[in-house]
Amino acid sequence: MKEWKQVLTEEVLPKVSKPLRYLGNEYNAVKKDRETVKLHSLFAFPDVYEVGMSHLGLQIIYGLVNEQPEYSMERVFAPWVDFEAELRTRGIPLFSLESMTPIAEFDCIGFTLQYEMSYSNILNMLDLGRIPLLARERGDEYPLIMAGGPCAFNPEPIADFFDFFVLGEGEEVILELFKIMAEHRGRRNGKQEKRTLLKELARIQGVYVPSFYEAKYSQGKFTGMKVIEPEAAPRVVKRVVRDLDAAYFPLKPIVPYLEVVHDRMMVEVLRGCTRGCRFCQAGVLYRPVRERSKELLVEQAEQLSQNTGHNEISMTSLSTSDYTCVEPLLKEVLNRFAGRNIGVSLPSLRVDSFSVNLAKEVQRVRKTGLTFAPEAGTQRLRDVINKNVTEENMLQVAEAVFREGWTQLKLYFMLGLPTETFADLDGIAELAAKVLQRGREILRETGSKKSPSVTVSVSSFVPKPHTPFQWEAQDSLETLQEKQRYLRTKIKDKRIVYHYHEAELSFLEAVFAKGDRRLGRVLIEAWRRGCRFDGWSEHFRYETWLEAFREVGIVPEQIANIPIDTDSPLPWDHLESGVQKKYLLREREKAYQVATTGDCRFTSCAVCGICQDLDVALHLRSASNSKAILHPTER
Repeated sequence: MKEWKQVLTEEVLPKVSKPLRYLGNEYNAVKKDRETVKLHSLFAFPDVYEVGMSHLGLQIIYGLVNEQPEYSMERVFAPWVDFEAELRTRGIPLFSLESMTPIAEFDCIGFTLQYEMSYSNILNMLDLGRIPLLARERGDEYPLIMAGGPCAFNPEPIADFFDFFVLGEGEEVILELFKIMAEHRGRRNGKQEKRTLLKELARIQGVYVPSFYEAKYSQGKFTGMKVIEPEAAPRVVKRVVRDLDAAYFPLKPIVPYLEVVHDRMMVEVLRGCTRGCRFCQAGVLYRPVRERSKELLVEQAEQLSQNTGHNEISMTSLSTSDYTCVEPLLKEVLNRFAGRNIGVSLPSLRVDSFSVNLAKEVQRVRKTGLTFAPEAGTQRLRDVINKNVTEENMLQVAEAVFREGWTQLKLYFMLGLPTETFADLDGIAELAAKVLQRGREILRETGSKKSPSVTVSVSSFVPKPHTPFQWEAQDSLETLQEKQRYLRTKIKDKRIVYHYHEAELSFLEAVFAKGDRRLGRVLIEAWRRGCRFDGWSEHFRYETWLEAFREVGIVPEQIANIPIDTDSPLPWDHLESGVQKKYLLREREKAYQVATTGDCRFTSCAVCGICQDLDVALHLRSASNSKAILHPTER
């Protein structure tokens, strides 16, 4: 009888779409002899290979761990539905890419939590790996299941499935965790006693062990979290990398054999953002701003080009054009790679920091798409959300890029922001029309025969934990859909393409973003009914989700569509981003006063708490590249 690995290669992979997703023999992948390492870990990404392999965090943690001779890290991704069906039909367990080892045979599995609507994939992956879903049902023989990423700052809806979570930046803490795990196993001849090990891990800053806390309820309402284990901290504080130049960065990243979402080399120019958009969770979770030196970035780009063969460099961050040395960096990188046909892309461009010079530099090798995010259609609403961008900023940028030869622009907006009116929706259509008109004028003036086009992409506002809008209600599903239809009637020019995200998906995202531990039962029920790949429109089963809520007896509208009293305890109050709750409340109040807050890189410190309480500081670079470290007391 054939063993399952032979069946897989001879019978299964030839039948499924994109079999390269499951082979794992890519350039720069690391394979270690399991007998030579003390700890076998697995990085689990709860989406398909093409999405996961575009995630810089995976490359960072994978590279850092595998540089340590005593540890190994392999990878696993959510199998697409055709491959899942084959695994289940043939009784093949979910396995790692590097060694084809069943995932249940690893010492620990770490999931990254990037998006609430990937939670059903987590359950599916555990089940395919023959690992019990609930942490309390997994004995000492099973791997520790851990998770990190932005959704770990409110992991309560999935708390029952994990042994522990890590808050903050993984490269700062992962080796510390693995050292304790390896030593624990070493004292027990390769075995573990989970509860003892979790007590040891809970003493590390940034580690949250949900079984050491009890969620309290009264009359169906969450009333707070009680610590039930002495080793557990009343408040878990995130970990922060203080100096990005000293932090690990992967210079030999894995190069996929098939096209992935971001098929290029990436250099991270900075981390964090202090713009203070009031809807933005990333701007809170990744504070403070820390920039890498220009010289180091150029050297990293050089080594990446030699080690990957990619023909495009992406300068990644939350807001790349905010990097202090962005223009000299661009010029130096483009000059260095001028003869090698290697281009540069700048994602995450802000309207007010984009310049004609940047446009000129970026287009030297090839034109890449340009996307800007005004977020709201009127100045009033942009001030409410603290966007600090004007219509004139947008039109100036449009004129600059059209003059430099671009003919297509994409604009991102949100529907359902707090205080939004239909006049704000009118503003979206009007701004898009003005940008298009400016493009027509410029192209006609420059003698171009091409026609400009504008794409308006609209998502629905989701209140996120640890933001000034965390207490807000999301618009009802009916209201969001009405606004989507209304905006369509206002966009009349065929050269303006209008896209919007499914409101039902945003509704469920809000439920799981704001929810507590009771949602774990809903998640299990939805998964049992077939929900998986919920972020993919062709697999999203909204009615099935509603059936799961009804079965469990939870009304999702009472979570997403009802505001939270600012005096009420929040399910994530015991998890610290470093930004103080009183600061978030001040920002919320200013939003309703239509008052803005300046960027603390350029104005006085707003005392959000991150620098004061976590003993970190802004790390900016001057044009001459001497480091400027700005402490709150020095500004």
